[in-house]
Amino acid sequence: MMKGLKVPNPLFVGRFRGEAGLEDIGVRVGRLEDTHPDLVASELREFERRLQSTVAALDARYPIPDSLDLDGMDAVIELAAWAHSEWVRIHPFGNGNGRSARIWANLLLMRYGMRPVLRLRPRPITPYEHAGHAGMQGDSAPMAVLIRSLHDASFAGQPIQAKKVPKKGGQ
Repeated sequence: MMKGLKVPNPLFVGRFRGEAGLEDIGVRVGRLEDTHPDLVASELREFERRLQSTVAALDARYPIPDSLDLDGMDAVIELAAWAHSEWVRIHPFGNGNGRSARIWANLLLMRYGMRPVLRLRPRPITPYEHAGHAGMQGDSAPMAVLIRSLHDASFAGQPIQAKKVPKKGGQ
């Protein structure tokens, strides 16, 4: 997966921006600036807190992948899109944030029995770029739309296996 990957600066490998030696490493994607290095650690703590809380709630509601209904699929897609977008917005590493964000999204999809839909390398292009830029601004909605469309396309010609949620009152 990472064969042939060139590391622009070995100092970046496995270290977060804001750590000793990386206190002044800022990242720009186009005209967008990332989270300031001084804030990366606290932003990551909040990312972890929210991710763990949401996963715990999903795990309680959908203890096995076969129990995922259409609402659950939507919730998982929203979570995967949020995790991707937040990781890109925080930009914790000097390099490799997009790949890491795609791994987060695919991992969450697979945890609940869904197919991974974001390729790691090479970096996907439009509409992924648009969704990634929106994520850097705190908007995960375009990434959710993209993940949903890629997920649906992965089932082209196949029936979706999710269960229909019964209406209240048994109707």
